[in-house]
Amino acid sequence: MNKLKERWNIKSNWQLIIIFIVFAITGSTAAYLSKPLTNLLGITKENLSLWLYWPIRLLIIFPAYQVLLVIIGTIFGQFTFFWEFEKKMLDRMKLGFIGKYIDAQLNKKTD
Repeated sequence: MNKLKERWNIKSNWQLIIIFIVFAITGSTAAYLSKPLTNLLGITKENLSLWLYWPIRLLIIFPAYQVLLVIIGTIFGQFTFFWEFEKKMLDRMKLGFIGKYIDAQLNKKTD
């Protein structure tokens, strides 16, 4: 646990527990919302092969999960942690420009 706290720059076990709870809620919520979302887009098991359905569903779930992670993290008072977490993930995916753009927009609002 201490290695994880050190890696994520977390000071207390309580904060770590809250972060784990946010990850759990976000994963469950994204999975729950993915079926209605894919149905809304007309992507169902009945009209697509399972070899296409699941990868498409995962591609839809992934961005929804990222957005939900920041929203739910904010509700639990952990916006800074989850926003930094998202920016690192975007950088690793070579999409860091998105995080920089949003940071610039957030900084404009606070000026």
